[in-house]
Amino acid sequence: MGATFRVMAFAERSPDHPPEGSLAFVDDDGNRVLLDAAEAVLLFGLTDGLEAATVSACPTCRSRVLAVVAVLDVLESGPFHPRATDLAELTEEAPTLHVYVEDLVTECEHDDWLDPGFTEWCEAIEEIPGVRRPAP
Repeated sequence: MGATFRVMAFAERSPDHPPEGSLAFVDDDGNRVLLDAAEAVLLFGLTDGLEAATVSACPTCRSRVLAVVAVLDVLESGPFHPRATDLAELTEEAPTLHVYVEDLVTECEHDDWLDPGFTEWCEAIEEIPGVRRPAP
């Protein structure tokens, strides 16, 4: 039988601000791995939305804080993803215990992301808490 993937629908950002990719994985030093839309959908499908590695997440979009060790476990235990090597390298070399995912295509102000992970995510992504992307 074929695999079934849970697909999440997201509102895209305006064409005035085209993203370089669909998802950015970032460490505290600012190193990034960008995934395009197809790579992001495949990764979220193969890893159940990175749920097992998620420490904190926006409930409205795919932005989240991930535990480094758990990311490596998820990548090693699941089916192979074409960018797994790049993601594993970023994660293994991360200077802290977390890496961060920024959803680059979803218009989201993160209003419902209420736990302290939001502040940590903002600092890593170089966003200032309280100053959020404007709604379209």
